Amino acid sequence: MTNQLSEFPTERTFQYQHSLPPLPVPSLEGSLAKYLVAVRPFATEEEYQVTAAVVKRFGEGTGKDLHQKLLQRARTRRNWLEEWWLNSAYLEMRYPSQLNVNFGGPAPYLEHCWPPTEGVQLQRTSISMWHTLQYWDLLRTERLDPHKAGNVVLDMDQFRMLFCTCKVPGVTKDTIINYFKTESEGPCPSHVVVMCKGRFFSFDAVCDGHILTPPELLRQLTHVKQCCEGEPAGDGIAALTSEERTRWAKAREYLIGIDPANKTILETIQSSLFVVSLDDAKPYATAENYTPVSLEVLTGDPTIRWGDKSYNSLSFADGTFGSNCDHAPFEGMVLVTHCYYVDQQLKATDGKWKGSETVRPMPLPEELVFTVDDRVRSDVAHAKQQHLCVCLQTQDLQVVCYAFTSFGKAAIKQRKLHPDTFIQLALQLAYYRQHGRLGSCYETAMTRRFYHGRTETMRPCTLEAQNWCHTMLLPAASVSVRRKALLLAFNKHNKLMAEAQNGKGFDRHLLGLYLIAKEEGLPMPDLFTDTLYCKSGGGGNFTLSTSLAGYTTVHGVGAPMVHHGYGFFYRISEDRIVASCSAWKSSPETDAETLFQNLVTSLHEMLHLATTAHL
Repeated sequence: MTNQLSEFPTERTFQYQHSLPPLPVPSLEGSLAKYLVAVRPFATEEEYQVTAAVVKRFGEGTGKDLHQKLLQRARTRRNWLEEWWLNSAYLEMRYPSQLNVNFGGPAPYLEHCWPPTEGVQLQRTSISMWHTLQYWDLLRTERLDPHKAGNVVLDMDQFRMLFCTCKVPGVTKDTIINYFKTESEGPCPSHVVVMCKGRFFSFDAVCDGHILTPPELLRQLTHVKQCCEGEPAGDGIAALTSEERTRWAKAREYLIGIDPANKTILETIQSSLFVVSLDDAKPYATAENYTPVSLEVLTGDPTIRWGDKSYNSLSFADGTFGSNCDHAPFEGMVLVTHCYYVDQQLKATDGKWKGSETVRPMPLPEELVFTVDDRVRSDVAHAKQQHLCVCLQTQDLQVVCYAFTSFGKAAIKQRKLHPDTFIQLALQLAYYRQHGRLGSCYETAMTRRFYHGRTETMRPCTLEAQNWCHTMLLPAASVSVRRKALLLAFNKHNKLMAEAQNGKGFDRHLLGLYLIAKEEGLPMPDLFTDTLYCKSGGGGNFTLSTSLAGYTTVHGVGAPMVHHGYGFFYRISEDRIVASCSAWKSSPETDAETLFQNLVTSLHEMLHLATTAHL
């Protein structure tokens, strides 16, 4: 999604929200038929017949009743899934969010004007902040054109959640608080919070109606840094946000109880535009190897990032950047779009500020100091220890993040093939070559053409993909046979993706039926306990968890869904493909480095096959 901007836009950012169609409920027969086709690559004939019988009983009995209740729910909601998805996927989860839920990634600026350089952290941060504040202003004044797929308008609601948004822990369920307002809706918070060495500072990013310039932001950041240099670290209250959710909720309640002023500080952090983390780490990533900064984004210092915040901008001491975001309010697409805007602005100005150096008189940043006692200190110490344990666990997480520079989107499209499908099938072939079988695979499909639509599951591991991978490893298979098998796999993948994006996927539909049964205290249907349900990836058990970050310069990274699986995030540029692959070192089955190298082999083989056949 590119950022189309206009000084006097003919379309406002959020103007189509109320005219978007409701999220449809697929037919029960269609969803069950698609489910059976999806599980087939993972089944023996005997297993498949058992599952087919289970599905038949479900469709004729319990499933039919649950489907009618789902249709009734959809009649009174424009998006029957929205509340369920938010609760079941995010807010009701009790495990720590920062590694298990949050997402983020390295900033792309190191590829061009901002390579790793010491001594420029604050200067670069001030410029990056200024561009981010300009993006906030574009959203607030609705000058960011609505996104479209062709002529179809897409939902923009998630963009309201990028700024002034925070998750608040609850004992049994968290909540999301959003303070953002457009200019026509009224006043909106305009302060930012800066975290440094376990301490908090806040200042208004707007003075006399104008956003602070980079020289003015630099003055504020310099003050924060000077306050912290040579001084003891702060209490590190932010570490509590990395805790198990119920424990954090109780610690927060106690924190508010000992001094009402603590509640005011929490609300200041929650309502802030975003959080800036001044980190002493020096990842030293390169344009070819993003691995160091990717790891730092996942496992960095918990005392200088607010894990519940919708956007933490991470500024490292070597002049590189990253981000860490709570996943509950929005999908990665929102962050990618914002970061790409900043990247394009930096490219256009060579990463420099070319405006006025004048610094207007304004208040210095205010330090936010929590009142703490021995119990709070004990809670923070426990949170730090738990985070350390998680970090020791994440030492078990193998992450490789490389740029494949032999070709990119241009070469793939020249051969009249879809770039995303090309990468997905290359990954299937890489996994097949390494493990001797296909892996159940999740790819994110966007459902933003519907009101408050977020995602649907698209399953790339099809019978057609399985047949193509098998054919590619047959020495006797001719180019024409391989080419035919490849095109069949391509066509099936493209068809499934189109169906998912148009509200005709089946995974979210099955989730809805599952949740109705759960809410009504009904016995769990056999469909969800059947062997092939889990084996094919159902219930969050996909061996390959994948997502396209887009066709921009922005990238991400994430952990595998299952211990024997992989996390695979990628972006596709005109001349390169950047991919991050993660796996657990303790799994004897997996190796992320080997999978990436097999991916490289697959990419070359596929382009050669497409070129040879094309000629």
